[in-house]
Amino acid sequence: MSKKVLNLLYWGAMALLLIWFAYTKGWIFADFESISPKQALERIEKNPDTPIIDVRTPKEFQKGHLVDATLIPLDRLEANLNKLAAFKNQPILVYCRSGSRSVEASRILKKHGFSPLNVKNGIIGLIGAHATIVKTP
Repeated sequence: MSKKVLNLLYWGAMALLLIWFAYTKGWIFADFESISPKQALERIEKNPDTPIIDVRTPKEFQKGHLVDATLIPLDRLEANLNKLAAFKNQPILVYCRSGSRSVEASRILKKHGFSPLNVKNGIIGLIGAHATIVKTP
């Protein structure tokens, strides 16, 4: 194979990798809103009844989560949408560890008629914004 063809394959693979990364972060092809951790905390402060969904694993949730957050791990989200039926007509805050799983969860919620608000940078960003974190024994 010529060097030109190898270069073309390499740069094509790099472009696909970049597109995949941007998609998983919700930077492209997102039909839902993403908000900063600070905006999420302001929303919770103004409306304490805002539904909050944590889509991490139970072990991650136990180590620390937002007050009043409901744990629905990403791999069980579609099977548990009935638990969110009461929130169908209002924005739902969705977060994970760093913001990737919550993007996928937001896509699932949007597909089923919900109004997700993806929290950028997840719990890491929320901790950086001085969110109150609680642990579950």
